[in-house]
Amino acid sequence: MQSLIDIALPLAGRHITAPATDTAAAYMSRVLRSLGAEIAVPTVFSSLDVARDWAASGLVPLTGGNAAPLQGPAAIPSSARGALQALKLLLKDPSRLDSLNGASLLSERAALLDLQAGDQVSANGSCRLLATADGWLALNLARDEDRELLPAWLQVAVDPSDWDAVAAQVAMQSTVALVERGRLMGLPVADAESRRTSAEAWFSVAAQVVPAEARSSSAPLVVDLSSLWAGPLCTHLLELAGARVIKVESNARLDGARGGNPVFYDLLNGNKESVVLNLGTPLGREQLKALIARADIVVEASRPRALRQLGIEAEQMLASVPGLTWVSITGYGRGDPAAGWVAFGDDAAVAAGVAMATANPPQFCGDALADPLAGIHAALAAQAFWMAGGGALVDISLTGVTAYCLDFCLGIDRAMAVKGDTEKGDDGWAMRLGRHTLAIAKPEYRQGQARAASAGCDTRRILQEFGIRC
Repeated sequence: MQSLIDIALPLAGRHITAPATDTAAAYMSRVLRSLGAEIAVPTVFSSLDVARDWAASGLVPLTGGNAAPLQGPAAIPSSARGALQALKLLLKDPSRLDSLNGASLLSERAALLDLQAGDQVSANGSCRLLATADGWLALNLARDEDRELLPAWLQVAVDPSDWDAVAAQVAMQSTVALVERGRLMGLPVADAESRRTSAEAWFSVAAQVVPAEARSSSAPLVVDLSSLWAGPLCTHLLELAGARVIKVESNARLDGARGGNPVFYDLLNGNKESVVLNLGTPLGREQLKALIARADIVVEASRPRALRQLGIEAEQMLASVPGLTWVSITGYGRGDPAAGWVAFGDDAAVAAGVAMATANPPQFCGDALADPLAGIHAALAAQAFWMAGGGALVDISLTGVTAYCLDFCLGIDRAMAVKGDTEKGDDGWAMRLGRHTLAIAKPEYRQGQARAASAGCDTRRILQEFGIRC
């Protein structure tokens, strides 16, 4: 991701007092400083703090496969907890998010879907870590069209449902060739060993104009163009913080998560208003532009060319809508050629280096970690830039955020899973670090506040409210 030098940071000159001095607070301090804040927190990198966050997060039962649960690398749950704490510190009423723990948000989907750890198989079963002729890669067959592309990708006839046959073909080819070919075809594929340098930033500013006046009290109007997990989690957190969120979908392609677990969909999308537009028509595209023109914050999770094909340029909207904050969530960032690469949470986490840092040979850690990590950080960025008056196109990538979290306390000592201790976790397992024994929590989820609105039920009312032609 690009350097943050020479851009106007939203929290520049703002003094913030941290409420704690644990490892999560150290990460909170780190992200707030990256946004320009002046904050002093003692640098605390406690192995025990980190192990406690891992044990309580619900991620340990999702890591390590069938042999034994495993604490993952670095301080990823502490980072998530710290990022959410940073968001709370920016709110006029932080109690709105008091019931949330950033670390626990990472395993909510797994709790609802009753997912299990699977070594080289992702918790949800769609992504695999496969050995190539010279390394490892992740292949995520999350969509029907991905399976249809396999014969062309491997350049040989293969049954897409036969993972053993796919693995055998992958093992005969180089990682670079497979990844390059897959990305050109639109496959979610990632080199598990590609990340060898540190991540200096978790966001970049792709475009910036003169901001409006800083805001402190009024709630933002958020237009949510995103789908699945990362973007909806971002706008869910903003809604809990007080924002009004309008979820906008195309009638030709509704949010794919509507067809998934309904409780999870309700959890992330309850209390959002729903607008469905026919974006295949000039009127539908005109309506979308008009809605964006009334927004304080836009959150979208499409590759840049998708909106450009609808005649919507984020940079142009930023220049024409005073005070707009545009948050773009992609797999690898908006810069070419990465802007065209497809990614989902599991393969993006692999690309960020998590699988290789988890074990050797590589193993999946948690459930699609890059999605909730990016969602939490995107909400923090959206709130910070909106408060500063907007005027920014903020580039958030799944891989960039995850790599940044992975770099925090990467070499810290890990607790080991043991059986037979007094304080036991799931299936008799606990975690031991030195003389400390920690119970391993199962993944848990919160109860949603409301059912998600049916698709398009608020369309006419909202268009009329804003004087937009129906």
